[in-house]
Amino acid sequence: MIDSQIISISKKDDKQLIEQIKIIAAKENRSISDVILSFLKEGYAEYTSRQVDEGKPLSVVSLFAGAGGLDVGLEMAGFEIIWSNEKDSDACDTYIANHPRTFVERGDIRNVSNFPKADVLVGGYPCQGFSLAGNRLVTDDRNFLYKEFLRALRKIRPKFFIAENVKGLLTSSGGKIIEAMVEEYKEEGYKVDYYLVNAKDYGVPQDRERVFIIGVRDDINFRYDLPLPTHGEGFGLKPYITLKDAIGHLKPSEVGEYDQSGYSSRYLSRNRKRKWNEVSFCIQASGRQAPLHPLGDPMRHVGKDEWILPETSEHRKLSYVECALIQTFPPNYIWKGSLASRYKQIGNAVPCLLAKAISKPIANYLKKEQEFTNEEKILINL
Repeated sequence: MIDSQIISISKKDDKQLIEQIKIIAAKENRSISDVILSFLKEGYAEYTSRQVDEGKPLSVVSLFAGAGGLDVGLEMAGFEIIWSNEKDSDACDTYIANHPRTFVERGDIRNVSNFPKADVLVGGYPCQGFSLAGNRLVTDDRNFLYKEFLRALRKIRPKFFIAENVKGLLTSSGGKIIEAMVEEYKEEGYKVDYYLVNAKDYGVPQDRERVFIIGVRDDINFRYDLPLPTHGEGFGLKPYITLKDAIGHLKPSEVGEYDQSGYSSRYLSRNRKRKWNEVSFCIQASGRQAPLHPLGDPMRHVGKDEWILPETSEHRKLSYVECALIQTFPPNYIWKGSLASRYKQIGNAVPCLLAKAISKPIANYLKKEQEFTNEEKILINL
């Protein structure tokens, strides 16, 4: 039954291919479906590597891809995401709905044995569980994602890598954790720098500080320089993108669901509301901690770690749609999962426009490299 379905489907697309598969199945005394499934299971990484080696430009392997914020930004910069990995089921569904051309490896990265070759490796791993023995990072079950990123780096040997992390990485163990990471990356053959950036300086309507670690393979003649801020209050800078700019255009029917779980004492321990003409607070990975919508009266500070919501006006948290726009996801981005899951996916993401800005210098270099290679091929063929 399965074989006949595969044959009928495949004949429409490529009769020659199915004939080749039938020959292999007959020689090895296997079913056609078994041959196809084995190709998919064992041959995809090698196939993709072969395709990339043949000249596919600006290719990216993305680890811990989440809903795809980092990858959307890379695509904006001109990259093509050829392969990604994510464990969270809802995030995978969201990613697949918006990246139909990318092969998505669902599940725990520790179960992935092969990675395709690519120009760039990207990913954001948490910094929990890091400790030191002398100046070396100690293996801890909680820091396995970093170790898996390092394993993928060794296998792929990309020209560049981009790793994103939280601001706290810079001060963890007095700054020794980040320095130990840098040394491990250098031992793998990469020139490494790291930068603390605020998303609002690059056109994102949000106060969000993140660390980016940039690696350039030792044999690549390129120096990465962090792009200068495009937005701010200084001379020659565009004004910050405000909440009004980001979500002020939404009609009531376009707002989407928002968290209505109430306001805990923790939530009311600090100001959660920004004005229309300001950038948003940092978008968290929880609807319960989402910033307040700017409509209505501002919160009032009544004591240490204590704020109240005036009863003179209504208040609500930002919806998941509004949070996604503040994270600079495209308005037509498709979201999967429950409301809580959507908030989590959005809050965990790298703002798309920030990812675009950080990756653009690398994209520009690879484009020039590709143009030079193409010119050489033309000269050889003359």
